[in-house]
Amino acid sequence: MSLSRNQQVFGLIAWLVLSFITAAVGSAASIQAASFYAELVRPEWSPPGSVFGPVWTLLYTLMGISAWLVWRVNGFSRAAIALTFFLSQLALNALWSWLFFYWQLGGVAFAEIILLWFFIAFTLAAFWRIHKLAAVLLVPYLLWVSFAALLNFSLWQLNPQLLG
Repeated sequence: MSLSRNQQVFGLIAWLVLSFITAAVGSAASIQAASFYAELVRPEWSPPGSVFGPVWTLLYTLMGISAWLVWRVNGFSRAAIALTFFLSQLALNALWSWLFFYWQLGGVAFAEIILLWFFIAFTLAAFWRIHKLAAVLLVPYLLWVSFAALLNFSLWQLNPQLLG
């Protein structure tokens, strides 16, 4: 597939915008996240709330670039499975914030983040077959979600009254 420079730039912008729309949907559920997170009994190893914004900004940027690399090699129709996994994990990513912060369902959020982890892993494997760097760019995301799953589980266990 041969794309013009303009098509490639437009594609990059589109994949980044899509990633950051996901961030915005999740953020809408997290408006009170800072105060809610401060109320929770947290494990000693939990990061301060101020860490999450910069980390997620970097991860969403890497996700958008990663999807763009796959898209520009094969286009959507020829990389449909890989990009469908990508889009599915974006939806799951946005849903987690609603489950945890807005609806305060710690156990459901934990089950959902495990599902998210698998979809990220499937996306990474599918991207690996198409563009190695695209897959590598998702590794920090998979690692962060692994950490987030442990944190979700710990917070749920430590705060049954708030995250029942």
